[in-house]
Amino acid sequence: MKIGLIGLGKMGMNLALNMQDNGHTPVGYDLNPDNLTAATNNGLATATSLADLLAKLPTPKIVWVMVPAGGPTDTVITQLSENLTAGDIVLDGGNSHYQDSLRHAELLKKQAIHFLDVGTSGGQAGARKDGNFMIGGDPDVFKIVEPLFAAIAATDGYLYTGPAGSGHFLKMVHNGIEYGMMAAIGEGFDVLQHSQYDYDNQAVAKVWSNGSVIRSWLMELAQTAFEQDGNLDEIKGTMHSSGEGRWTLDTALDQQVATPVIAMALMERYRSLSDDTFTGKVVSALRNQFGGHAVDHE
Repeated sequence: MKIGLIGLGKMGMNLALNMQDNGHTPVGYDLNPDNLTAATNNGLATATSLADLLAKLPTPKIVWVMVPAGGPTDTVITQLSENLTAGDIVLDGGNSHYQDSLRHAELLKKQAIHFLDVGTSGGQAGARKDGNFMIGGDPDVFKIVEPLFAAIAATDGYLYTGPAGSGHFLKMVHNGIEYGMMAAIGEGFDVLQHSQYDYDNQAVAKVWSNGSVIRSWLMELAQTAFEQDGNLDEIKGTMHSSGEGRWTLDTALDQQVATPVIAMALMERYRSLSDDTFTGKVVSALRNQFGGHAVDHE
């Protein structure tokens, strides 16, 4: 399957390599010439413009959008609505707000262009190999591209979730859960840090990663972070957020569903912007480990 991929940043580049490794042919495009050069150096086919990209794709054209949510995604979807034709397929693999995805689906539908919203999890490692995908949209269109997901996802790592918007809604809630889990891990290590005992954080994370009730990929990432910096002395406890936790909380408030753990995790992220904590250091380190998100250094 030949797929146009718009956005060759941290996630897009790894996703393209994953596709290529698994028998598909991505053609990448990015406004950043350095990303295009990196893609070429990695053996990926690239395009010099959107028109060039579309010219290189067979009909029906399949275009995967992997750019930041909000304005950048809006711009790309609008451009595609003006340049694609009936029967073509657009996949938004970024973490867009599900209401934006509903709007994008309606915009493209006017041109008889199909739209799938793809919640993408697993961080950079998942994009590169054995990813996790939550896909909303027309079920018949999903069946057309399902071989792609079967190839690039982990075993049982993709799910058709229902109509347009449902994929990104599910990923939004997933990220809200992620906020709470990372906050709990950070708080636990903060308690250890302030105890009378001299724990080896890396060793603790390792033993908790092997057979314990709280074992998880996040705990494995904590182990890796502590291997690199035993007490995270080199980074600040500033916990930045990308927006998904707030979207989950806003939706829960609209639904009158109680989500106190997610709410407090979000509030703690905001608080960390003005007050350094060891909890913040752990969460910041975890975000860097799985998503390559920037950390603030001491």
